[in-house]
Amino acid sequence: MSGDVLPDVLTSGLRVVFCGTQAGAASARRGAYYAGPGNKFWKTLFETGLIPEPLGPSDFRELPRYGIGFTDVAKGTSGPDTALMRHHVDSAGFLAKLREHAPAIVAFNGKRAAQAALGEEKGLKLAYGLQPSPLVGSRVFILPSTSGTASGYWSIEPWRELAALVKETSSRR
Repeated sequence: MSGDVLPDVLTSGLRVVFCGTQAGAASARRGAYYAGPGNKFWKTLFETGLIPEPLGPSDFRELPRYGIGFTDVAKGTSGPDTALMRHHVDSAGFLAKLREHAPAIVAFNGKRAAQAALGEEKGLKLAYGLQPSPLVGSRVFILPSTSGTASGYWSIEPWRELAALVKETSSRR
């Protein structure tokens, strides 16, 4: 879509699609996913073995070669999660993308992204890790946010669990 702050990076056959809420201010300025100076995303991908070499925000378009894609639940806005409004979220568009591209796993980078996509009104009690129900055929995984502003909730362990699941899923496909 032309009004998107960051372009989706989606193709068929992806092992995992990372989904955030909306582009952060630094990411919007740089035109790259997870570009904030305190964001642990790229370092975590490498440390958990989801990618075999260290990469950074400017490399985001290359991730499909590792079976990784990107999207956000709010494509037309940017800023901190606290600025996200319900009308910014395009749930129908998000679900249509998942149906079209059918990733094995959709991994939400933070509970706020999962709440926005899955619907807070459902009264979901979200926990980190693999969720019991798939979303339009994709397994759902919720991760602690890599944002520097969420560092009080940070743990790499759920990211390691995701990496193990991705590896297991890849060997079955």
